[in-house]
Amino acid sequence: MRKRILRKTRGADRGEQAPLPPGVPGSEPAAVAEPTDPRPPLPPKPDQGTPEPVSPTGQDTGADPLRDAQGGEHLTTAHGARRSDTDHSLKAGRRGPVLLQDHHFREKVSHFDHERIPERVVHARGAGAHGVFRGYGTAERISAAHVFRKDVETPVFVRFSTVLGSRGSADLARDTRGFATKFYTAEGTWDLVGNNIPVFFIQDAIKFPDVIHAGKPHPDREIPQAQSAHDTFWDFVSLHTEAQHHTIWNMSDRGIPRSYRTMEGFGVHTFRLVNDDGRSVLVKFHWKPKLGVHSVLWEEALLANGADPDVHRRDLADAIEAGAFPEWELGVQVFEDNEEQTFRGIDLLDPTKIVPEELAPVEPIGLMTLNRNPSNYFAETEQVAFNPNNLVRGIDVTNDPLLQGRLFSYLDTQLSRLGGPNWTQLPINRPHAPVNDMLRDGMHQTAVHTGVAPYHPNSLDGNNPFPADEPARPFIDFPAPVAESVKERGAPVSFEDHFSQARLFWLSMSDVEKEHIARAYAFELGKCWEQAVKERQLQALANIDEKLCAAVAQSLGLPAPKPTVKHGRIAPSPALSQVGGQWPLDGRLVGIVVGPDPDEKDLLAVTGAIDAAGMVPLVVAPHGGPVGRGGLVAQRTYLTARSVEFDAVLVAGAVPPAPDAQPSFDAKAGARSGPGIDPRVQLLLDETFRQAKAIGTWGRSGALAAAGLPEGAPGVVAGRDAAAVVEQVVELMRSHRAWERFPVPGRL
Repeated sequence: MRKRILRKTRGADRGEQAPLPPGVPGSEPAAVAEPTDPRPPLPPKPDQGTPEPVSPTGQDTGADPLRDAQGGEHLTTAHGARRSDTDHSLKAGRRGPVLLQDHHFREKVSHFDHERIPERVVHARGAGAHGVFRGYGTAERISAAHVFRKDVETPVFVRFSTVLGSRGSADLARDTRGFATKFYTAEGTWDLVGNNIPVFFIQDAIKFPDVIHAGKPHPDREIPQAQSAHDTFWDFVSLHTEAQHHTIWNMSDRGIPRSYRTMEGFGVHTFRLVNDDGRSVLVKFHWKPKLGVHSVLWEEALLANGADPDVHRRDLADAIEAGAFPEWELGVQVFEDNEEQTFRGIDLLDPTKIVPEELAPVEPIGLMTLNRNPSNYFAETEQVAFNPNNLVRGIDVTNDPLLQGRLFSYLDTQLSRLGGPNWTQLPINRPHAPVNDMLRDGMHQTAVHTGVAPYHPNSLDGNNPFPADEPARPFIDFPAPVAESVKERGAPVSFEDHFSQARLFWLSMSDVEKEHIARAYAFELGKCWEQAVKERQLQALANIDEKLCAAVAQSLGLPAPKPTVKHGRIAPSPALSQVGGQWPLDGRLVGIVVGPDPDEKDLLAVTGAIDAAGMVPLVVAPHGGPVGRGGLVAQRTYLTARSVEFDAVLVAGAVPPAPDAQPSFDAKAGARSGPGIDPRVQLLLDETFRQAKAIGTWGRSGALAAAGLPEGAPGVVAGRDAAAVVEQVVELMRSHRAWERFPVPGRL
């Protein structure tokens, strides 16, 4: 539930208070006139945080966290000289030419010319937040890591991202999402670099450049951006059939999450945990969102990418500002560290395989809460650098060939992208444990090292730094046995099963989810040009499920091939389905559509009830500014509102056409509409109904009848009492969708 109270505004003549939504741009209200009295910079907003005040060598400075922000009342150069004018370059006369001696112009423009760094090759578009991880103590028996001890709180920074798109792409592309967490532990930094899908496309890191080259836009035209619906992607995954398991996850609703807050996270690989007695187990890491795992529909994704391409960034930042702090439980599946490194016939070193939770339950080991937004996107979200090599005592890697390659690739990437070996000294990357590494110099060195003997052993610096003995809790290099073998390029026989787990995923889906998967395949393959690519992928689908293949083949106008792989009995895993269950509603957005003269008492009560339920009410009115007699302010208008922003829509009273309900003013006003209803409101209700979201109306609005929507349909509530309608809508929202509203033809 909400951790702090939203800002409030008073209702006219009554003294009631209505909640204002998040999204305020500054920490103080802006003045209409340009301020002229010098004053220090404004502080960050209450929801914002900064990296902890540690030195470049990881020592607590005790300094004000804002010490590194710019200060002073007056404009200066980068060297601190005050400037009286930054709007006019220095010229020889009013009409020029501009003089080369204008050092302020040269400094300002030169810095601007260099203020971008290379974007990430993958995961370029991201959003981040600060938070804290609290250990439950349940992992102490299997790991020596201090971060897992009971009630130990560890600062974290999390970066969510899409994989394929550039920094300027849209948030709701059908894509894998990154879920990378930096734990600033007392024993060093631990980076858990994962995804929202528990398996990967490939089994060996040597193929990583290939799969990314295939997924990225075609190199001749640089299109399509941030999507897999093109020939090179499907050419790759149909030839490298190990990718079929990951691909069916991407074609499912998991590929288009509702928000980062309702997204599961996985470490993907199998890791090794080691306790203080030297005993080891193998584990897979899972992040479980407290709000449940939810997605959007494909239509919503298309609309959102046009209406609000920053929908995931905005949702995360607004939720934190509103006090609806996102939470995830970190859990582990625990396996015996046996010689075969398998569990019930599943190879734990194969990153294209999962272990169903029904076979190995996920044991919760801690809770992560994200409670502060960054104060500067570039300094924090863009410059944060993750590295699977960042391990701490009690956590180690395994021989997973994809993980082994990542141990090289991530470090190599940071050296290039952040300009040298000292990227760990950037404030967001600084460890919160003292650093004495004997590393020296290099580009962007900000630490000022003392001493004359950065080598070991030495006598000139008193032999500092000393190797840590066991009482000092050094990192544990687990003595894993290495089998006697020969050098060769190949893979275990167990890596050859490419279809059974894709079929496991398919069989675990509900009928609605299966329809979505079939349509996704049909859409993506329908965007391909090469017939051979389509036919080859249809063969892969036949090896997953014949009905799935037949449905996609029919859409493509191609014959459905017969399977070439036989499956034994495969038990579904209910944990893989998103349908079913009741979930918390923290931070959900509810649109309240009003006409020109709403009942203000009802409206205040409704907004208050939605706010009390931990959600954010957004009033949608014919125009901006005060609503009714001035007690409330419209946050959206018929012009600016669109269905994709809301998790449910309420209609309060009559909503007749507004004065601007003309296509010449707003193209949406050209939509069909019934009598007495604004066509933009009808479009909003039509879309909301198709997306199976809850809809509520009360009083004599007549909106449902005017819009031609059936009363009594699943997820639609109509009544005379606003409070009763809102109560029912809130209960419906706990299931995320009115799933019964989707027609399921039964073909799958």
